[in-house]
Amino acid sequence: MSTEIATSVDAADSYDTKKTFAELGVADALVAVLAAQGIVNAFPIQAMTIHDALAGRDVCGKAKTGSGKTLGFGLPMLQRVAADTAYVAKADGPARPRGLVLLPTRELAVQVHEVLEPLGAALGLHVNAVYGGADIEKQIKSLRRGCDVIIATPGRLIDLGDRGELNVEGLDVLVLDEADRMADMGFMPQVEWVLRRIAERPHQTLLFSATLDGAIDRLVKRYLTDPVFHEVASDTQTVSLMVHHFLTVHQMDRVKVVATICDSFDKTIIFCRTKRGADRLVEQLEKEHVNAAAIHGDLRQSQREKALADFGADKLAVLVATDVAARGLHIDGVDCVIHFDPPEDHKAYIHRSGRTARAGSTGVVVSMLLWNQTIEAEIIMKRLAFKRPIVEVFSNNPHLKDLANWDPTEELA
Repeated sequence: MSTEIATSVDAADSYDTKKTFAELGVADALVAVLAAQGIVNAFPIQAMTIHDALAGRDVCGKAKTGSGKTLGFGLPMLQRVAADTAYVAKADGPARPRGLVLLPTRELAVQVHEVLEPLGAALGLHVNAVYGGADIEKQIKSLRRGCDVIIATPGRLIDLGDRGELNVEGLDVLVLDEADRMADMGFMPQVEWVLRRIAERPHQTLLFSATLDGAIDRLVKRYLTDPVFHEVASDTQTVSLMVHHFLTVHQMDRVKVVATICDSFDKTIIFCRTKRGADRLVEQLEKEHVNAAAIHGDLRQSQREKALADFGADKLAVLVATDVAARGLHIDGVDCVIHFDPPEDHKAYIHRSGRTARAGSTGVVVSMLLWNQTIEAEIIMKRLAFKRPIVEVFSNNPHLKDLANWDPTEELA
């Protein structure tokens, strides 16, 4: 198998040369839906990958979360499935989708479905989402009403297959979204379960990931056919769009510092290492008159969806999350990310921080450090090849109300 590096660009530079979706060959019906949503020009990863995907090539797209991958794979997939006029749906038996998007979390499944469902409807396609934590019987009823494209988490996909409600052997297009995250979460056996079932059928595979090494590289070499590679934005380019602050705080003052910061932004996401820690912080912030809600794996799906919906609709100012929200969530307009507990490593720092400074905008990232956590911060900065001062602050520090414009190096000079 040969590979081809087609493009590798700096996302920030490429915004000067935008192409419209019409110019990329996207169908008129899809262009019209996008235009009605105010979307006309493609982001870099979309501009680079859509042309090759429409041509039927296997594509590997490397880009950070929030760079626009959903339309990058979704538009070509929907267009190809709609063009398959030879397909005739069976009145009985399991659902036999022709397009499948496999991704790691239920939140990502919900959000990708929200993007692709109206686009599919414009082409007369049924787009379904199936994921754990939701009523499987309702999902089965939805599949029985029609299923051209399915957006699924690995576990629920296999559950439905075992029940005889779903058959993926007739896929024309397989999309692996956030492939490295699926590998990190131990989903590679389930991913290969799908790949083995369609190995003998001519199909197209579109793989999108923040990294293409390790298990992902092995996946590409084994299952993709002559893929073309496209890459946007390295870690260094990503962090350069953010204002970073590393603040040492005292244990008894830490929540008040966070509350002061949150009051100065419209939308803030705070990351904690544990579910219990996230719930506790929400309670503490409420005592400081900060409107916050938690999102983590122990909550019911309805609770998670409500918190995300309220946050996205500006009804909720602060979302307190475990790393379940570090990847794959499409939330616009997040002004600030706070690492209440330090991330595990520099990659986790990037993924958490990537909730802000999305699609070329800027954002503020704040790391809250206790006295014994500064070494962790120094290691992260070294790995990401940037240096920021670590500054001690108290909750009455006036700079906390304007972190986007505060440069601590001026005071230390």
